Amino acid sequence: MSRVEYTALTAAEGVEQAFRMLEGRWKLLILFHLFGGRLLRFSDLERALPGISQKMLIQQLRQMEGDGIVRRIVHHQVPPKVEYGLTDWGQALCPALDALLYWAEQRSPAAQPASPVSPTLAD
Repeated sequence: MSRVEYTALTAAEGVEQAFRMLEGRWKLLILFHLFGGRLLRFSDLERALPGISQKMLIQQLRQMEGDGIVRRIVHHQVPPKVEYGLTDWGQALCPALDALLYWAEQRSPAAQPASPVSPTLAD
């Protein structure tokens, strides 16, 4: 597969589209729980993400499944068993997110916003 030649505009649009697939409060957390080939049941993901509602977890998983990042595996048994895992393409996000994390770590302390000063009782 040959690499696409990007312009500044098409590169920005491509990255924006990728970020849209990952936006949302829970998607990155779901990804990090599934990295490394882990398969988790819905209830396992629910326990791993305290504060997420069932409706939101279903919505986030469906969106990621629709985008080709997550796969839903149905085991036909009684009771039914459903597991979630990453597709190969979803697993390929791991190095990209590691690189983004490394990039964020490199920010110099001088470039970080100043903390708001809160008054103390001594003032």
